[in-house]
Amino acid sequence: MIAGLIICASLTVVDGDTVKCNGQNMRLLGEGVPFVSGIDTPEIGSHAKCMKERKLALIAKGRLKELLTEKGLRVVFSGATDRTQTHRPLINIYRTNGEEIGKKMLKEGLARTWSSKQRNDWCS
Repeated sequence: MIAGLIICASLTVVDGDTVKCNGQNMRLLGEGVPFVSGIDTPEIGSHAKCMKERKLALIAKGRLKELLTEKGLRVVFSGATDRTQTHRPLINIYRTNGEEIGKKMLKEGLARTWSSKQRNDWCS
């Protein structure tokens, strides 16, 4: 894949910072720089470290699901994939007003800034 617009026949939510486009998991960057900065949302289900994180994860997932119902979204591939075993493409999703969805989640307090130097604690 090269950087650029991605056409998604189906776009669904996996969790607060992961979507599935045409069956492939993709990670939201929030206009960050691959491997340097981005967004992070609470982990869902058994990946959560505490009940508070699980609850926050469901709220973030629900809000992302709402945002993805908007018509005219643009999914843009950054040109990089994450360092997990599945090599998820790192993407940005833009609303028709130009706002990036990951940044919207940050503004609403449903995501935090991600940095390779620190891990977010959702339990304290």
